[in-house]
Amino acid sequence: MKIHLVDGTYELFRSYFGAPPKKGPDGREVGATAGLLRSLFMLVSTPGVTHVACAFDHVIESFRNELFPGYKTGAGVAPDLLAQFPLAERAVAALGLVVWPMVEFEADDALATAASRFRDQPGVEQIVICSPDKDLAQAVRGVSVVCWDRRRDRVLDEGGVLAKFGVRPRSIPDWLALVGDAADGFPGIPGWGAESAAAVLARCDRLESIPEDPRRLGLPLGRAARLTESLAAHRYEALLYRRLATLRDDVPLEEGVDDLEWRGARAELEEVCRELGDEGLSKRVLADRGA
Repeated sequence: MKIHLVDGTYELFRSYFGAPPKKGPDGREVGATAGLLRSLFMLVSTPGVTHVACAFDHVIESFRNELFPGYKTGAGVAPDLLAQFPLAERAVAALGLVVWPMVEFEADDALATAASRFRDQPGVEQIVICSPDKDLAQAVRGVSVVCWDRRRDRVLDEGGVLAKFGVRPRSIPDWLALVGDAADGFPGIPGWGAESAAAVLARCDRLESIPEDPRRLGLPLGRAARLTESLAAHRYEALLYRRLATLRDDVPLEEGVDDLEWRGARAELEEVCRELGDEGLSKRVLADRGA
């Protein structure tokens, strides 16, 4: 079997910005949730998709905000998008999928934990992480754990991560620490760009292995000297940023592999679809499952 792990936060944002606004019967904005629900129904209707879970950032903040005040928050997120998170979680659960609403951790941590926990379980052929988020590239393992960008229909296995970022999955947190991640709110190390970080980490693998002697970086000496000088001056920040970028694999998820099997929608789906003003969807879902 394949296990599909869905980044619900990304999917909800994608639906919000990619689908037209829609008001529910009570006047609430529900377009993102309606789009998400239809998208996930398409996923579970795809042949070979049998076991699915979906993780959400129930609140945008996490333990990382305590480590670094500049880490991403809900500031700047449209209120009518933030307001849809509880509704989206209800809708996905009503569709019959396992939902992981994260509070202390982030959705990406839940996905990374599930990938680590389930990849070696009997009967599991592959873990498919449904997200284009570069943070999740660190969870890729060979061809047994891959990332799938559903919108572009692109799959990244370990070779794909190396081709795209210039480093292997295990070095992605170090690469992000040097380059920075604007989406997560940390700036990286001055002077280090994507190409420089990839070139150095392809040789050194981890921050601790980067030599202080610029002649050992394998780059033009002047450029190498500037990079090593900057890293030496900002080593504390680099290690902090790597900690922020490193996904946790110890999120306390209760479900086992068998719990992730999709067995059809729950009765609550009809009520949720009425709130969305989309009762036709619940009829299609229930009909599809022979309910």
